[in-house]
Amino acid sequence: MDNQNFSLSHEEKLVNILKSKGWKISFAESCTGGLVAGTLVGVADASNVFSESVVTYSNESKIARLGVKKELIDLMGVVCEDVAGAMASGICNLTGAEVCVGITGYAGPTGGTLEKPVGTVCFGFFVNGKLVTKTVNFEDIGRNNIRQSATTYVFRTLLYLLENEN
Repeated sequence: MDNQNFSLSHEEKLVNILKSKGWKISFAESCTGGLVAGTLVGVADASNVFSESVVTYSNESKIARLGVKKELIDLMGVVCEDVAGAMASGICNLTGAEVCVGITGYAGPTGGTLEKPVGTVCFGFFVNGKLVTKTVNFEDIGRNNIRQSATTYVFRTLLYLLENEN
């Protein structure tokens, strides 16, 4: 790895990897409200890899736009790995991108539960046909800090998944 690569941000590294593979990326965001997509488009050449992003903030939007099953949300709650995975799969179905991410969580200050407190964010990462889901509790560090932490987590995790693909 050359020294210049050390100075690249996670999102710049991601764009470079996706460009080298000829892959596209799409996002389905809820609690991050478009912050992930906005961060990616801050990178030069993002237009070569970025397909589409949707902010599906309401349950109705997740159901209508992404095909998340209402029964799943009713059974599991909207903040769970199954819904995040369904969001990632749904945006992949819409865009045909090789890399898709679904994000749902409680950024606060309200909305959390005892089992899933404010700061709980669930992620679905769909990479070249393989779905990986994760849940992270960023703690109640404030709404925008949770959103920023979740965004950083997306880019770090995507780099890990793409660098360790197979």
